[in-house]
Amino acid sequence: MTLYDREDELAALETAFDSSGHDFFVVYGRRRVGKTELLKEFCADRPHLYFLAAQEAKQRQREKFVERIATHFDDRTPRIEGWDEAFDYLGEKLIEKNRVVVIDEFPYLVAENDSLPSYLQSFVDERLRETDSMFVLCGSSVSTMESAVLGHESPLYGRRTGQIDLQPFSFRQARNAIGYDIEDAIRSYAITGGTPMYLTQFDYSQSIAENVLSTVLSPTAILYTEPEFLLRTELRTPARYMSILEAVATGHTTPNEIAGATGIDSGPLSKYLQTLRRLRLLDREVPVTASKKQSKRSHYGVADRFLRFWFRYVEPNRSSIEEAPGMVFDETIEPTLPDHVATTFEEVCREAVWEGVRRGEFDPYSEIGSWWYGEDEIDIVGLAPDDERLLLAECKWTANPVGYGLIEDLRSKAERVRWGPGTRTERFALFSKAGFTDGLRDDLGNDWRLFDLDDLDSLLSPTQ
Repeated sequence: MTLYDREDELAALETAFDSSGHDFFVVYGRRRVGKTELLKEFCADRPHLYFLAAQEAKQRQREKFVERIATHFDDRTPRIEGWDEAFDYLGEKLIEKNRVVVIDEFPYLVAENDSLPSYLQSFVDERLRETDSMFVLCGSSVSTMESAVLGHESPLYGRRTGQIDLQPFSFRQARNAIGYDIEDAIRSYAITGGTPMYLTQFDYSQSIAENVLSTVLSPTAILYTEPEFLLRTELRTPARYMSILEAVATGHTTPNEIAGATGIDSGPLSKYLQTLRRLRLLDREVPVTASKKQSKRSHYGVADRFLRFWFRYVEPNRSSIEEAPGMVFDETIEPTLPDHVATTFEEVCREAVWEGVRRGEFDPYSEIGSWWYGEDEIDIVGLAPDDERLLLAECKWTANPVGYGLIEDLRSKAERVRWGPGTRTERFALFSKAGFTDGLRDDLGNDWRLFDLDDLDSLLSPTQ
């Protein structure tokens, strides 16, 4: 897989490596997000020892680890009885020769031996500190990495010298890998999301429909079963979690709606929702003007765009896909795809606002989100408390150009947003796939900004 746009993460690793003394780095993040590719790129021109753990008995794991050390240092494999001795052996070798040492998929080792973090603590404190080597733990099980390595109760807590929580690409970052024009790039991103392995499955010389049929709706394709595999990585009994994700992906976004769609009582449901949020599979959003901790007006959304697509279109239609995938695309996916893409378009526009702030094309805002109250909703609201300034924006993924009706509607809803003093300053923005009616730009004052797809393309170009 080609490594795309990880300059900041590579720079962090390189800075740590070039500094004096030892380093203990932690790299973690969801499966398929590119952790291994990042570390391979970093290690490519440096002396390194790379060990990929596997799901097997702990004795065999340890034997393979020791064999890997011995082979790397051209040594005869010693007889090792425990993990403490294995790390002592590694420490002896690092005294002789500094190395970057990477243990990939560390959670597989912890699953077989939960005492391993304690052995590593002794290794870091007593062995690694005496070297200029760099030791990296990498893992895809976010829950295990956060508890067994980064958590307050872990023996390794406080010993890391740096960490990288590797995230999927934003739309701007993903543009390096997406070979479509801006309109189809947004459509494609709404399907694959920013996970590198997912978006690089598409052949961008083919249409979106052809890619969906060949890489998502084909029972032999990787992406057809990927979400199930992902959930089994983190959860022993994923069935109820899958039903929750399907409910949210199909439009049931409040706790009451999710409970009704899944048949799960509110008490257990809250624990399931909390787990899915901790695993970064669900997002919880409240109106941007409300308190995140106290507000009861929460909406849930599937955090990963590919999982959102899969649970909306693939999981509910598995039987039909097995028989007639083309019919599923033509009759189920294609007619409602604009509605699905519209949610991602709002997220892309929110990203554009942040990028505009960084470039000075928007005034600064401390927080940007959505707002709703009763029947009223505004796609993007930005808050600048120090300046008593409010940004209000709508995003339209429609076939028709935006006209004066949306201007009046947004002004009307702005009056119902309870935030700041009556003398607050208001700024407005519109984002439209189909552009704007003739003369609209000229009729609006300096407090309005209008963005069509060409404007978005310029603002979110990865080369800017």
